[in-house]
Order: sequence, then C-alpha cells, then structure tokens
Amino acid sequence: MAMVTLSNVRMRGLVCCVPRSTISNLDCPEEKKGERERLVRNIGIHTRRICYPWQYFSDLAKSAAETLLDAVGWKREEIDALIVVTQSPDYPIPSTAIILQDRMKLPTTTIAYDINLGCSGYPFGIYTVGSMLASGGIRKALLLVGDKCANLADPLFSDCGTATALEFDPSAPPIHFDLNSDGLGYRAIILPVGGHREPTQIHHLIPRKDADGETRRDTDLVLDGTAVLNFSTQRIPPALRALCDYAQTPLEQVDYIVLHQANRMINETIRKKLQLAPERVPSTLYDFGNTSSASVPLTMTARLRERLSAGPATLLLSGFGIGLSWGSCVLRTESLVMPGLVEV
Repeated sequence: MAMVTLSNVRMRGLVCCVPRSTISNLDCPEEKKGERERLVRNIGIHTRRICYPWQYFSDLAKSAAETLLDAVGWKREEIDALIVVTQSPDYPIPSTAIILQDRMKLPTTTIAYDINLGCSGYPFGIYTVGSMLASGGIRKALLLVGDKCANLADPLFSDCGTATALEFDPSAPPIHFDLNSDGLGYRAIILPVGGHREPTQIHHLIPRKDADGETRRDTDLVLDGTAVLNFSTQRIPPALRALCDYAQTPLEQVDYIVLHQANRMINETIRKKLQLAPERVPSTLYDFGNTSSASVPLTMTARLRERLSAGPATLLLSGFGIGLSWGSCVLRTESLVMPGLVEV
C-alpha cells in the first residue's frame, strides 16, 4: 500500500454543480414498473441529474469554480494551479484544464493539466494538488473533479462538476493518504472502443441486443458488476482500517466516512463490514446516483454542508473503481467555505 502524509495543506472550500435536468429511474412503461422498482431498491438510485444537450462537464466545473472563488474571496491572479480530474474531457486533446484556465481568465502562470481518473479520483486529486502545495512553492490551487456520464438508458450514472480550494498553510493538520491501483482488473470497467487500440468505426455504432435483452452499442461502457462488487467489498474495508492505523486515528474517532457512491449494495456491504452506524456514512445515491469522481465531494456538500461549515471535523474520504484503483485520505477540516449546491 502506498501510504503517505502531506503537511502544510488545508482544504479551504468546496462547491458542487449539477444540471437542473432530473430523470427518474421509475419513469418507464407500466409493464416494466415492477422490474424498475426492484432495481431502485437494489441499487438505491431513484433520480439522477443529466446534462442538457449543450452542457458538458467543463461547464459544470467552471460554474462550481467561479462560485467557489467568489465565496473564498480569492483573486484569479492568485491561482497557482488548476488541476482537473475527469474522464469527460471537452476534446481528446488538448487538456480541459488548459481550456478552463483560459475560460476562467486565470493567469498564464497557472499550472493546468488533466488527470484521467474516475471513481477514485477525488483522493488522488487532493494528493496531487496537495503535493504541489506542501513545499510552499505554490500557495493557492483549484481542484476540479467530476464527469458527464449520465444517459437515459443506464440507471446508475449521473452528471456533476465540483471545485475544491486548497491552500498552503503551515498550521494545517497533516493529511494521510492510501493510494493504490491494480491494472490486472482494467477490464472490469472499460470503454473498449474509441482509443487508438480500437478506433471507432461504423459497425461499432450499430445497436444490438445483449444477453439481457438490452440495446447496446460497442461504444457503450462495459461494466462487470460482479467483479466490481467483489473488488469493492473485499479491498476497501481492510484498506480503510489500515489507513486509520497509519494515521493514528481510530476509525471510531472519525466523524464521517464519505464513500464513493457506487451503488447501495456495495456501499451497505462496506458499511456493515466496518460496523459503522448509518449516520456516520452519508449517502446521496437515492437523489443523485453515481456521479463518478464527484460523488465524494457531492456527498460532503449535499449531506454534511452545515456540519462542515460550522466547525472542525475529521473525515475519511474513499474513492474506488475504474482501473481498478482505490484511494482514501484522512483529513481534518475546519469551517469549510461551502456556499451550497449550484444548479445550472
């Protein structure tokens, strides 16, 4: 396990942005109502947010970032770094971070680049930005995390963009990380067509029926549910306990454990294995679905905003999934600036 500690880094504020457009997993033909109700009970997802046809992840992230800059009172010329964690770039190249650096009118001295990571992306992003800040070489940075991954047919995924303000602060308590990857399981969650190894061709776009009778294209995401379930429920509980041991912070002393919102079965299994009370493990699955790398900050915003903005809290944040990869961190926040959920 790659366990590391960063000092001199403070999380200053957080804003999440979702599309106003909402879709329900129960919105289906009458003959499929029973099947859909069982699905909602199993995965725990009732409604999801989906971008309008003219919206993209970068639009959500920009709205979140600009709201956050106003809330924390940072000037644009003060932003030393803009790091974007997404699997939904505007273009294959160039980097979405560089495009946003210009759209947000940040100085050309702002370090800007993308990280291609999904479900585990928030802890990895905090570590990447925190590493830049820890030495004192840069003072203020924005971490933009999220994806545009919702579609009408898939009941799991939802769209969200988030912005986190991180700053150099010698008085900040240390942040402890556990970051891992296992490429042996890369096929568990994969978009097999569209890269250089398998360029998109006309036959990839032709709809066909799969073994479950669902219509799919070769360009659609492939998700091995059993493999992801086994990975998440077997790897994450012991990894979280080990990180708490490393951080010398007993799990019982953590105020909230914020997990990636995968689905109800996975998250409840992890919670029960760790013997955690439901109120310590907040969930946004029912209202927002699986928002990929944005799910941890979205849950912090939608469920813990009042608590986190009012005073200090010890958090254990954990993301896990695509790669396969899993990353967690134990951090102490104090009166986070959290203006609330932005809808566009």
